[in-house]
Amino acid sequence: MSNVKIQQALANLFEKQRIVFWYDARHEFRADFESIELPGVEKVELANNEFGVKYRLLRQQPEQKFLLYRDGPEPAMLDNWLLDVQLASGSTFRTDQVALWLAELELGPDCYPLLEAHGTFFEAAKRREALKKLLASNDSQQALRQKMLAVCVGCEPRLDEMLEALLSDLASGTDARIKLVERSGLRGHFWEQVERSYGYASEQPGLQDFVIELFKTCFLSEVDVNFKPRLSSEVKVFIKRWKDSRSHTEAFEALSAQCAGILQIDDKLQSLDYRRLMTLDDFESIDRKILSDLVRDVVARTVSAQEVEQWVRQRRQGHWFGRFQDMYLAIEHGSQFIQQLELAQLGMDSLADGIQKYAQSWFRLDQRYRKFIHHAREAGQASLLLGLNHLVENLYTNNFLVRLNVRWQEHVDASQRWEAWPVVSQSQFFDSFVRPYLDRKGKVCVLISDAFRYEVGEELQSLIRRENRFDADLVPALAKLPSYTQLGMAALLPHKSLQLADNGSGEVLVDGQSATGSVNRARILAQAVPASTVVLAKDVLAMGRDESRALIRDHEVVYVYHNLIDKTGDTRDTEERVFGAAEETLDELLRVIKKLANANASNLLVTSDHGFIYQNHPLQDSDFVSREPEGSEILYTNRRFVLGRGLREGASFKTFQPAQLGLAGTLEVQIPKSINRLRLQGSGSRFVHGGATLQEVVIPVISINKKRESDVGQVKVELIGGGGKTITTGQLAVVLYQTEPVTEKLQPRRLRAGLYTLAGEPISDTHELTFDLASDNPRDRELAVRFILSRKADACNNQQVELRLEEPVDGTSHYTVYQSVRYTIRRSFTSEFDF
Repeated sequence: MSNVKIQQALANLFEKQRIVFWYDARHEFRADFESIELPGVEKVELANNEFGVKYRLLRQQPEQKFLLYRDGPEPAMLDNWLLDVQLASGSTFRTDQVALWLAELELGPDCYPLLEAHGTFFEAAKRREALKKLLASNDSQQALRQKMLAVCVGCEPRLDEMLEALLSDLASGTDARIKLVERSGLRGHFWEQVERSYGYASEQPGLQDFVIELFKTCFLSEVDVNFKPRLSSEVKVFIKRWKDSRSHTEAFEALSAQCAGILQIDDKLQSLDYRRLMTLDDFESIDRKILSDLVRDVVARTVSAQEVEQWVRQRRQGHWFGRFQDMYLAIEHGSQFIQQLELAQLGMDSLADGIQKYAQSWFRLDQRYRKFIHHAREAGQASLLLGLNHLVENLYTNNFLVRLNVRWQEHVDASQRWEAWPVVSQSQFFDSFVRPYLDRKGKVCVLISDAFRYEVGEELQSLIRRENRFDADLVPALAKLPSYTQLGMAALLPHKSLQLADNGSGEVLVDGQSATGSVNRARILAQAVPASTVVLAKDVLAMGRDESRALIRDHEVVYVYHNLIDKTGDTRDTEERVFGAAEETLDELLRVIKKLANANASNLLVTSDHGFIYQNHPLQDSDFVSREPEGSEILYTNRRFVLGRGLREGASFKTFQPAQLGLAGTLEVQIPKSINRLRLQGSGSRFVHGGATLQEVVIPVISINKKRESDVGQVKVELIGGGGKTITTGQLAVVLYQTEPVTEKLQPRRLRAGLYTLAGEPISDTHELTFDLASDNPRDRELAVRFILSRKADACNNQQVELRLEEPVDGTSHYTVYQSVRYTIRRSFTSEFDF
């Protein structure tokens, strides 16, 4: 030990003690003693002068600091005249390795036995350095051991964090950290802490044994009234924290799977009602059990759509929901579809009445079907959803699509002109929606998405209205017949006449000019509005800030063309992904709208050229017309319409003269009735358009404007009957109430709830809650939450604590207090029994 280190060690001791004894057992440090100089400290050598020294220490100089050096070992206790002084007010300075560590860590001599007992730990300089950063001046030896454990494990000196880290090692098959704990002599201390906190006791304690007991206790204590757990309820607080930890998710899932096999959880789940499992998420098998039984009950129609919606909301809080989200959503949309179809009245009095009823309610059935098929496809669980899939498909086709459009076809057949006043015709789009902005010297952007049918448009309207300072109004319009891209796109342009080209190309002429392609459409638009342009949606998204602002600044009218749904559905190899394309379209259109609004576009319109029909299951022969179209001249054939002259009437077709459709020229249009298709070599048949069904001809017109002031808020949440009460057990059950239903402008609120001391120390498990209830019934907006108190709550007996509702600060990992109420913990000794 060098002279410098000796001086440093002694200086540390004298900061805490007035008298320090130095026994030079090996006669090695006399020169160091004689040379050392410590400010304010008198050096005295003990050499048969103990009585005089004692008198000097206690009587003559009771405030002076003394370094008492003896050249030799410490005398036996009976021979040590200064033993009482040494025990009462002195420290012993040692010059061995342990003493060096004491000096380095600035610990008192009372810690010498502890460092000596855990020598392996202190041999590594990195561990000593890490420990020193954690030490506090008032640390007890228990706290010191706890911090040594933390250094071994590499985390904060909290037992739950150390357990999480060691269980991660167990999951990955590594044991370096637990081996270091054992080599450092801390094994006993570690398992004592586990027993004290969680009630785990074993003659041969181990991580594997503990984690099995952990999962066993948390699961069986909830489902088996006869189960007698070995662990305390504190483990429920731990396992919730563990499975909610992002950094330990993989470890939790791996050990959960292992323990599920060891505990034969699948067998135990067989006899349980899935309704009892809605709050449990310790094992992935629980979700599989719930999903399997829930599908069965939805198919059997023994549960309501409201019950399914409530259960799915409960499962959203569970650990495994992200893995099974598409399954849950498919079941929810499937059950909603079934219930809505049962309640639907599909009668109508006219074309206009049919369109209005479709736009008010019937579109929801197409929307639910689309959502069901999309999520079922994304889930990739065809076998599990087989029965529900067959049920929904059959109901959609036979009880909705066919039944609705057979009744609609009656009015189509009776119509002499293709119009449904007061519903706006697609031909009137420019004059009815675009020109009013120009008359007011305003500017407008028109987004036209190919095959963007009404129900998808309604979802876009809802998404837009959720955005701050955005408002959107939706009205239905009647698409031109036949409902295909060339005619629909032409009808949305300013025009006096529309004519189908009679060269068999399917092209459409606007005032005699071809409307095929964006170049031709830009030319036609510019003839009516010189300061106008046409651009593709993908090009808008690729524009920089200055370029997008110039686009709006320099033009009065901008037509933006988007094509994803039609492009996907019209190709046989990709038509089955059309509902996925609808989801992508919603995302892309929302981004285009925001981009244009940020470029100072305050008026935007979104519409479509036509809608579509899509049936996910393979079609039967009965879905096709029984005979081919006939006529003196057939110029163009599509899966849903024929263009020609002298077309023969037939029971399977409705034939229109061009004047009936508001078209110039001489080409007749023939359309298969209801949802029937024409066979067409090399093309798909499940995604079609061109006909006269409601799904094909009802298109959305969404008018969007951006406001100057914020208009979006969040729902409020209150605690029913809380505050000022006492907590007398190890649990607290509360009811939280969402005061208003969610709307587009009154959005969900996310909160974290937990019990805390007044100093902010958590004393229970925490719950991540989402308040997104849309029901008008106040009772449906109540949410029951149960908190399990941790052992830290014992220290708060007869004290006040807080139930805090905290909400996340956007873009950060921080939370701010939304609401808090106080309780008093008043627990008797009987409440210490956990079960």
